[in-house]
Parts: sequence; C-alpha cells; structure tokens
Amino acid sequence: MSVTAPRGFRAAGVVAGLKDSGTRDLALVVNDGPSRAAAGVFTRNRVKAAPVLWTEQVVKGGRLRAVVLNSGGANACTGSDGFQDTHATAEKVAEILADSAGEIAVCSTGLIGERLPMDRLLPGVETAGAELSRGDGGLAAADAIRTTDTVAKIAFRQGEGGYMIGGMAKGAGMLAPSLATMLCVITTDADLDAAALDRALRAATGVTLDRLDADGCMSTNDTVLLMASGASGATPDEESFTALLTEVAADLTRQLLVDAEGASKAITIEVVGAASVDDAVTVGRSIARNNLLKCAVHGEDPNWGRVLSAVGTTDAVFEPDHLNVAINGVWVCRNGAVGDDRDKVDMRPRDVTITVDLSAGPHSATVWTTDLTADYVHENSAYST
Repeated sequence: MSVTAPRGFRAAGVVAGLKDSGTRDLALVVNDGPSRAAAGVFTRNRVKAAPVLWTEQVVKGGRLRAVVLNSGGANACTGSDGFQDTHATAEKVAEILADSAGEIAVCSTGLIGERLPMDRLLPGVETAGAELSRGDGGLAAADAIRTTDTVAKIAFRQGEGGYMIGGMAKGAGMLAPSLATMLCVITTDADLDAAALDRALRAATGVTLDRLDADGCMSTNDTVLLMASGASGATPDEESFTALLTEVAADLTRQLLVDAEGASKAITIEVVGAASVDDAVTVGRSIARNNLLKCAVHGEDPNWGRVLSAVGTTDAVFEPDHLNVAINGVWVCRNGAVGDDRDKVDMRPRDVTITVDLSAGPHSATVWTTDLTADYVHENSAYST
C-alpha cells in the first residue's frame, strides 16, 4: 500500500501523456488529516528545479495537504515560465481539493531543460483527483513517478501503539548526496508536530538516503517529504519514531541501490576505526566515487590498492601503514600492505562488501554504491532520446 498504508491518506497514479511510452506519469498523494504536519529535505545542488524552489517555501510552513508528482519532465532550468508552471500545478490541486495552494507540494523528475506540457499535465491532475483511493492508489502512485526505474519502490512499517509509516521513492540514476532519491514521499498516521517530523526526517535520511552514492551525480530535483495525518491518534516518542522511520528509509535506499542504472553489483562500504563520523563518511564517499575501483568490482577483481588510493585522497585522520581493508570478509590488506591471499575473495555474488579500518578512532559509517558498467554508459548516453 506504500504511502496509503497509514490512515488518512489517499493516492492516485494516472496517465497524463507526459511520457512517450504511454505509461503512468502523474501521481497525487492527499492527506485527509486531521493533522497536516509535514517536513522536507531537498537537494543541495545550487541549480534547483522550479518544483524544489516552490516546495521548499511551502514546507517552511510545516503543513502539507497534498503533493503532486510527475515523471516525464524535470521542469529544471526552465526560467520564470517553469516556476509559473509549478505554481499553476499547485493551484490546480488546490482547486480540486478546495484548499490553499500554499499547502500543496510539487515534485517533478525527468529530462532537464524542457517545459512541461501543461495542456496535458493539468487535465492529468484532474484525473488523478477523481481516482484518489486508499486501496490501489498507493501502488499506482509509486509506479507513476518512475523514470528509468525498472520497478516501483515502496516500503512500510507498523509501530508500537498502532501507527504506521509508509513510503515510495524513485531513482535509478543521478544517485548521489544529497538525498540520492530524486523523489521520495513518506507518510505516517502518527500525531507529531512539524518540528519533531523535521528532526526525525533529517536523522533518518542522514544515515540512509544521503549515504547512497551510485554515480556521484547530484540531481537538481532531489526531494524527500514526510507527511503526518495524526489519524491513528498515537503520539510515539521521538526516538522510537525516528528508528522506525530510519527502517523505512533504509528499505527504500536498498531498493534504489539494487535498481541503479546498469549496475551488476551492489557495493556496501563500511568504514570503521575513524576519528569521527565525518571522517568515516568522507572516506566512504571517496571510495564510492572511485571509477577505477567501481570498474574493478565489475570485473570481480579484489583490487585493494584502488581502495587505499581513494582513502589517501581525503583529509581524514589516519596513518597509511595502519590501514586495513577487507573485501567480502577477507582482509586482503593489513597495515597498509599485502594481507590475506586475494584469491580467497569470492566476488561472484551481486552484493560486495568493502570494509576499511582506519585504525584512528571509535567511529564508523556505511556508504552504498554500485559498479561501473557498459550498460550504465549506454543508458545515459541515450537518455535524452
């Protein structure tokens, strides 16, 4: 049920004609309350799409009645006309719901630099409004936000006290911090205020979606929204809610990882023994973005030298002759030199784990990435056509 698993939410996913494929391309998620508390986190790319600029302002109010999302066009780098298109989309949703456009979020994903066909998008919003439901609407909405995703991505969990958290996400390319996902909507029927939702969302995404770095490319459209209806009447403590939200976000992160464009390996990078969490994340991201290493993993070569090379480009605290590296559990590098026989490493499974021990402190972090394949190059060279 995805975003409609929690009570108080309806959703729809429809064909508006934005995609040449004729598949679903417009989604609408509506919060029927009684609460409308909301929070959001967005791309840190300085080039922001019009829907991001709009939704950032809307979320500052701490309330959302609905979010409308389209695939088939990013509405990024479209100037003032593109921003007016976003405003018109929000106004159309507000008209359907007899509500205020100031509480309507807008998200878009697709090709950058092209105006959206508003003569198709706005009628599509009307169609979505007429098809809102709690039953099939959640899965249809998750399907409608896909671009190069091969499958819809959904997750949900039930918390103590009877409340639920549900989510949907899309993303297969341009997967890098910040937020990785391009688009993600998470709903809950817990009764929490906007400030609590904001703290929980930032904590959850900080160790999940923000640690996915498949290709080092940061989107102009990254948006993660958290909406609370309060319909369960349950008010969980913030710590337990954040833990459950993190589970949902981690589930979605894993689904994004295994569906990344062209990938044949899902790589987990564990950095331990760091002087600080920031050092651990910095090292993890450097390894995740090392194309030589990503090619080696694709070729099933346990080339630990490329790991050390990536670690050495960072400003993290470590001594080169104290570094240790394990690949799929085999410590192929010990104290900055040759360790166990690399022939013991089995690189055939889809999941590959690289563990780096900096031997500099008690902190750790995990970053996820993928291998670099010919399929990835082909898919992205042909994307605009």
